[in-house]
Amino acid sequence: MSRPLAQSILFAAFLLGGCSHAYRSAPVVSASAPASHASEERAKNVILFIGDGMGISTITAARIYAGQKQGLAGEEYVLPFETFDNVALVKTYNTNAQVPDSAGTATAMHSGEKTRIGLLGIGPEAPRGDCRVGEAYHLPLLGEEVKDRGLALGIVSTARITHATPASVFARSVDRNWEADSAIPDDQNGFGCRDIARQLVEADWDVALGGGTAAFFGSERGGRRVAVDDDLPARWSARTGGTYVTDASALAVAPTDRPVLGLFSPSHMTYVAEREEASSEPTLTDMTREAIARLTDNPDGYYLMVESGRIDHGHHDGRAGYALEETVEFARAIQYAIDHTDPAETLILVTADHSHVFTIAGYPRRGNDILGLVVPPDGEREVDGEPYLAKDGVPYTTLSYANGMGSIAGMDVRPMPETGVMARQQATIPLGSETHAGEDVALYAQGPGAHRARGVIEQNLIYNIIRSAFGWE
Repeated sequence: MSRPLAQSILFAAFLLGGCSHAYRSAPVVSASAPASHASEERAKNVILFIGDGMGISTITAARIYAGQKQGLAGEEYVLPFETFDNVALVKTYNTNAQVPDSAGTATAMHSGEKTRIGLLGIGPEAPRGDCRVGEAYHLPLLGEEVKDRGLALGIVSTARITHATPASVFARSVDRNWEADSAIPDDQNGFGCRDIARQLVEADWDVALGGGTAAFFGSERGGRRVAVDDDLPARWSARTGGTYVTDASALAVAPTDRPVLGLFSPSHMTYVAEREEASSEPTLTDMTREAIARLTDNPDGYYLMVESGRIDHGHHDGRAGYALEETVEFARAIQYAIDHTDPAETLILVTADHSHVFTIAGYPRRGNDILGLVVPPDGEREVDGEPYLAKDGVPYTTLSYANGMGSIAGMDVRPMPETGVMARQQATIPLGSETHAGEDVALYAQGPGAHRARGVIEQNLIYNIIRSAFGWE
């Protein structure tokens, strides 16, 4: 057989093979979901759990950490979503970046289109920060379609409710940082752009819970809006008849027959690791419980997005213990959803928007403290139970970062590593903030339509999976 003929046959076989899994060769900015089963049941409800920055290394470390908190060795522990039968790997790149940010990744999940770093609900043709051009490239928003079709809509986050991931449900912005009107440059006013906080209070939804009061008030109330007496929650309540709450006790008694807006901190909500027992803030599990209870009243079903936003922030600060505590609480909220929804009618998806440059390494023995120094298995060293020493004569930890605030670069003598929940892990490249990573993240699925979570998929296909589960494809 001639080489050209053989190449032609191989090429044809490649094309035919690709046809059976169309999502694997999805275009950068759009793609259709895998073909559905003709007789499959549709989902009445969909819950998308997003662990911000919860890469696979974070899941592994959190699994061990959660097990060790219960007195186990840790490695054998199973997080609630790890029992789901359907798993995929998700490619997270943005249209202009190998390593993404949360705005571009969250937009992919809530619009079905990949876009540029820093854009929310705006197509990649628009430059970041250009309001006039951005108005021509609005993307569809899942939150809008949910309400247009008569379903209830909930948004929950431990970050500011105007932060990139929660904002992707309801907002379009050529700059993710335009959370309050004071953040919009003067030369961009008058072209139709609205700040993200204003878009939230003007949107249609049923439950919105998170942090970030500063974007909703003027300086008279400690906020940063242009008008000193601005009060967006009051405007929202007047328009909708909804209830505005600022602490867990008020949320628990808020009427269930009207919308509820909960803003529980000036910026992001308190880290679990720093949370005081008497805190007035609800936990992520508390907010998830309230959201499910309220949204379930809609006979047509609901869409709920729950974000654990501070996993990401713990990693950016180089504090793995903070990130793992957030992940354990995230898993607790997922377990609540599993226990309090009907798997025959509710699709639960668990994923991340991106990963972090976070590693687990060093040959520690089984059951070694995941936040401690690397101690080798018994019999591997002359003195059992002593930590490994690096070539500089100093021990090292199992967890570390490729870059960030804990950098040891340029030090004549590497200091003894910190250990424990409050520690900042050592890193290699010095940066003011640890960065995201570009590897694939996991998607776990359970319920109607969960079979579509398989293979290696583009991140924007999560949008198609959700719509197909609802029967909208």
